Amino acid sequence: MKIGFLSHVDINLYLFRLPIMQRLVQKGWKVYAIAPKGRYWEKFGKFGIIPIDYQIDRKSLHPVKEFQSIQSIYRVLKPLQLDIIHTFTAKPNIYGTFAAKLARVPKIVNLVEGLGSYYIEDNNIKNRAVRTIIELLYKIAFKLSDKVIFVNSDDPKYMLQNKIITFDKVEVIKSVGIDVEYYNPAKVNFIKFSTHKPVVMMVGRAIWHKGVKEFYEAANRLKHKAHFVYIGSPDPGNPSSVNEDFLYKGCVEYLGHRDDIRDLIGSCDIFVLPTSYREGLPRTLLEAGALGKPLVATNTVGCRDVVIDGVNGFLVPVKDIESLSKAIEKLIDNQDMRKQFGQNSRKIIEMNFSIEKIISQYEAIYEKLL
Repeated sequence: MKIGFLSHVDINLYLFRLPIMQRLVQKGWKVYAIAPKGRYWEKFGKFGIIPIDYQIDRKSLHPVKEFQSIQSIYRVLKPLQLDIIHTFTAKPNIYGTFAAKLARVPKIVNLVEGLGSYYIEDNNIKNRAVRTIIELLYKIAFKLSDKVIFVNSDDPKYMLQNKIITFDKVEVIKSVGIDVEYYNPAKVNFIKFSTHKPVVMMVGRAIWHKGVKEFYEAANRLKHKAHFVYIGSPDPGNPSSVNEDFLYKGCVEYLGHRDDIRDLIGSCDIFVLPTSYREGLPRTLLEAGALGKPLVATNTVGCRDVVIDGVNGFLVPVKDIESLSKAIEKLIDNQDMRKQFGQNSRKIIEMNFSIEKIISQYEAIYEKLL
């Protein structure tokens, strides 16, 4: 069997799809990682996965460039003669489906990881216009695809209510899974921060919709009680990207991009994600939960699939600095609560989000389609 995994960036496939791709290689499948050539592109080879390059403009909304993207995907798909193509994120979902149909790929699976930034600001005219176009294109693409997988409970409800998709196409697999053995508190190489205070940490791309400003403002209010650390780098391809100058200001220790995320999160006391973004299902919350951390997140799509308010953390209203600060402060002041919430986090991740359980669900879908 031949399967292609299509994304607009190679990092998406390498960091989040590698386990299922490896499993299929082990079962004798021929697996292709189809993405524009980036820093992770050549790493696939050592796992027996064949990387395929194509061109797409992530930022463009120009009709001519978008048509060229479909052509680019079609040209690489046609000679592969795939049995299944699995697409990820909006443009690959839509354009990949159109191109796959033209290339006569028998089975098409889409994965919707979240509806994105265009669904945040309802009063923004541009956002409403782009949303309308996206939903029209999704409606067409979903008619052509065989299955559409969602990683949270809210997004399929929205699409069903707005008649963008039919019920028979919907599958829900919460998250892409987390390796609970790798993200095990016992395996952490503890990093010592230069403070005697509890360490409050946020990890994520430096875009405003992730709640970077809110995190920095909460840090300013609570700097006398805790040491705040932010890890992540700006995303120049995103209109919501934070200027790096902002990240070095204030009382937050900014560490930029890091590869030792397990050890860093494992060394903090409280993990925070104050996003306003319609997250698919935040990977960092899964990592922090697996590492036994109490969580503070906003009560929004994706986050509430991981954080159970009052059980393994707190959910606060979006962009509410007062509520965010109070929730963090409550955990700062109560070490026993931090410990109990952390233990609960680990149990929740093991029960619901372990990589083995998630991979089995993907395998079942592929086998059923074939």
